Order: sequence, then structure tokens, then C-alpha cells
Amino acid sequence: MLPALLLAACFGDQNSVLAPLNQPGGEPAPRVASLQRGTDREHQRLLAAFGGEYRAPQVKAELEAIIARLAKAGEGQIGTYEVTILNSPIVNAFALPTGRLYVTRGLLALANDSSEIASVMAHEIAHVTARHAVERAEMEAESALVSQVVAQVLNDPTTGAAVQQSSKLSLARFSRQQELTADQISVRNIARAGYDPYGAGRFLVSLGRNTGFRAGQQGGGDKKLDILSSHPSTPERVAAVTNGARQIGAPGLGERDAARWLAVVDGVAFGDDPADGVVRGRRYLNSALRIAFTAPDGFELEAAREMVVGVSNDGSQALRFDSVALKAGQTLESYVASGWIDGVQTGPVENREIGGLPAAVATGKGTDWVFGLAAIQAGDRVYRFILAARGGQAP
Repeated sequence: MLPALLLAACFGDQNSVLAPLNQPGGEPAPRVASLQRGTDREHQRLLAAFGGEYRAPQVKAELEAIIARLAKAGEGQIGTYEVTILNSPIVNAFALPTGRLYVTRGLLALANDSSEIASVMAHEIAHVTARHAVERAEMEAESALVSQVVAQVLNDPTTGAAVQQSSKLSLARFSRQQELTADQISVRNIARAGYDPYGAGRFLVSLGRNTGFRAGQQGGGDKKLDILSSHPSTPERVAAVTNGARQIGAPGLGERDAARWLAVVDGVAFGDDPADGVVRGRRYLNSALRIAFTAPDGFELEAAREMVVGVSNDGSQALRFDSVALKAGQTLESYVASGWIDGVQTGPVENREIGGLPAAVATGKGTDWVFGLAAIQAGDRVYRFILAARGGQAP
């Protein structure tokens, strides 16, 4: 179980994604009991996976006002929605079937006007009203929408292995048709709400450019949990939403109000949260902890709350860096030898000094992966570094 768990904690699935929905013009989506019971737990896991809630009262109030307009103008009955801003630089937005909507601060920075952010919210509302996630939940009999992402990012031992085998719903990639359906519903919805329907196309173009920029910086494809790993900004989608807008009217109708939106998001943090450290290419720096390291060539890193995770471009290696409290009286050697990773057999432990601090290193073997393990002591904390490689050769 350990290797699957560790790798799940180190990188995101290219087939992972976002959000849920209701049927245009149909009856309101029935509340699925298992989904409703699990939504609070899923909400907490999402907060943990995406850096917690980002407090920006002015932005949240504006999003709530936009969502209220969209709900009133929707094709079905008015639903109840609650929006949460996530403290993550990753560009993402999604929803739970119960109407909980999520948007990262990274996505907020890409929206250039009110119509563009309205198109994002309308897209996620469309997933809810079209019942996409509910339909999948009923087919799969699976209520944990976010368990796969949690397993991939948080190394959650209680759900990781089971979810990897059984939960295809957990932020799983929505079908192309579902995405196109949500796009078309959102274009009609923002137009009825008084926004510029061409905002959807402009935002998709911005998403594509942002992904290209990040891929160029990182020297490879972006495997992180961003919206384009799940809601790809394909030329087909851009063309489809633009065509949908043209059917409504010529460019120039509807509200954009760029000045208002930019004033609202002025001051919102951009990029990595300094409290989590900063990633620059393959290098991680945390000035508060006075820690820095460089990942091997071909790696992409992501600083998350209380950890750094990374994966090589070819998926053959992964790493995780975090810290835990060291029990009183426990030595580093005994800590490493105790096997802090379930399912991995640890080899002989070697005591060293790393960066002027006492450390212990070892190798370990799982079913399909080999692990390089290092534990560095600073006061009563142990900083753990795990590098995993697929196959029989130690990393």
C-alpha cells in the first residue's frame, strides 16, 4: 500500500479533474444521500489539498453577487450556492453536487473582467445543474468526489489505496461532451445575466496561454492540479463558446466592467504563498525555515501546505518533503529504521550531517518502487525527504 500511497502524494493524475452539476430546464437535481453526508468531509479535504481558505472578503462578496445573478438567470430552478476561495496559485475551479463552488486565487488573477469570472462560475454551476457528477456518483456508487486528489496530494492513508482502485468519480476528468455542454450552458447563462457572452472564449484563451507559459518555465507538461489538466482549453472549446456567443449577438453587448473587477482583486496574493515556501523551476526555497533544495533534472515541484511534492516529466520518479515532530528520546536512526512509510522495507541506516544538521539516510523497497529516505533533525522537528524511483535501482 505504501508505494501507491507515496506516489499518490507526489503527483497529480493527468486524468484528474473538477466539478459537478444539473440538467438545463429540468427538475432540480435530487440530493443524493451519500453525497450529502460526505460533502462536509470532502470540503475539509479540498481545503487541505488546496492550501486552505483564502480570506478576501471583498472578492468573495463580488463572487457571491455574480453567482446570485447567474442563479437567477439560470435555465433551471434557482439553486443555492456557496463559494470558497482556495489559497492556491494553481489555476482551478470546481464544484460539489450540493452547490459548493470553489475557485483558487490563481484563477482569480487570470480573469480580466467581470464577464470572464462570471463565465467560470457559470461553467461550474452548469456542471451542478446538468447533474454530471451526480450521474457519475449514481453509476459508480461513489460519494468521495475529491478522494483521488487527496490521495495524490496529501498521502491520506485511510482512503488512498481503495480510492485508487474504485473511485473514478473523484475529481475525475469530465467527458468532452460534459465540458462542451457546461460551456454552452454557461455562455447562455452569462448572457441572460447581462454579462458579455464572449467572456467565456477570452478566458479559455487566457488559460491556454497561462499553461503554455508555465510549461515553458518548467521545461515540460504541467502535471499539476490545474484547470487545464481537467478542463482543457482546446481550440474546439474556444470555437464552440465563441460560436455560441455569436448566436446571441455581435461583440459589444453585455457587461464586462474590467475596472470594477480589477479593483476588486487588487491586493489578492499572486503566486506561491510565502508561508509554504517558493518554487522556482526545480528549486524550492523557504526563507522562514532557512531551507532550500534543488530537485533532479526533469522534475516539477509544487509547494503545498506543510509539504513539497514533485514528479519527473516521465513519471518514473517522485519526491516528497515534509516535517513531523520527533518523539522525546527517539534517535534519527531509530526513526528511519522504524519504517515511517507503511509497506516499505528499510535497509541499513547511515548517520550523516546535512547542512550542518544531524541526519540519517537509508534506502527502502516497496513492491514496484525503490525509495531514498533522509531524515534531518532541527530542534524537535524531523524534516523528511523521500525520493522514489520506479523499478529496481535506488534513486
